Amino acid sequence: MSSETTAPPHAPPPKGLLLKADAISTPFHTEVQQLLSARPRLPKLVGILSTSSAPSRSYAEFTRKQCVALGVHFVLREVGAAKGEGEEGEGVEDAIIEANADDSVDGIMVYYPIFGPQQDHYLQQVVSPFKDVEGLNFKFHYDLYHNIRYLDPKSLLSSAPLTRIPPPTTEDIPPEGTVKSILPCTPLGIVKCLENVGVYNRILPYGDRAYGKTVTVINRSEVVGRPLAALLANDGARVFSVDIDSIQVPPFLSVPR
Repeated sequence: MSSETTAPPHAPPPKGLLLKADAISTPFHTEVQQLLSARPRLPKLVGILSTSSAPSRSYAEFTRKQCVALGVHFVLREVGAAKGEGEEGEGVEDAIIEANADDSVDGIMVYYPIFGPQQDHYLQQVVSPFKDVEGLNFKFHYDLYHNIRYLDPKSLLSSAPLTRIPPPTTEDIPPEGTVKSILPCTPLGIVKCLENVGVYNRILPYGDRAYGKTVTVINRSEVVGRPLAALLANDGARVFSVDIDSIQVPPFLSVPR
């Protein structure tokens, strides 16, 4: 990442900055705990693990630890190969449908990858948008790539795209009758890290605080790289999205390498 200012000739390359997540995450942990303490009951998050993947199981255990620390009731539902009683991914769709229908479940997290991009994308749409804590439903993707930051929860009942785009907001507070649209957690976490180290200029208007910054995102996956590029571009940054085949500049016009 760099500003638009050109470095003087023969200047040493800028040094990287190692960020420690604990100091950045503590205020958010405190805020979540305060919000949970005001609820009549603890929210329930169901994790669905359907493969024998060691990284997915580690992520599930990490989810459990974080939920315990925050005060969220976490239940891990193991099916298929995760339970040692079936094929990879077997039973995952049924488990999602059951969690959708269970009124005691507030959120659903499915541990991907399972089958591959196309079928995994289908499963992401099976998860109810009312319980999708990962922001993978097409409704949330639409909002992200159209820079729509808030939504009326009733709009989640319809599969039709919005015909009227909400007006832009000038501060990080949802207008009356709306809530924040759900964003993928890893890209959002990276943005929070950049805010913490001063990359975002708080003097600038909300929505333009990355203006004047140039960012290169090396990754264009649908769950990390592409959403991160969109988030940064939505906040005013000039973004180069790089993968093995091309360099793209939002709105993702390809520049062959």
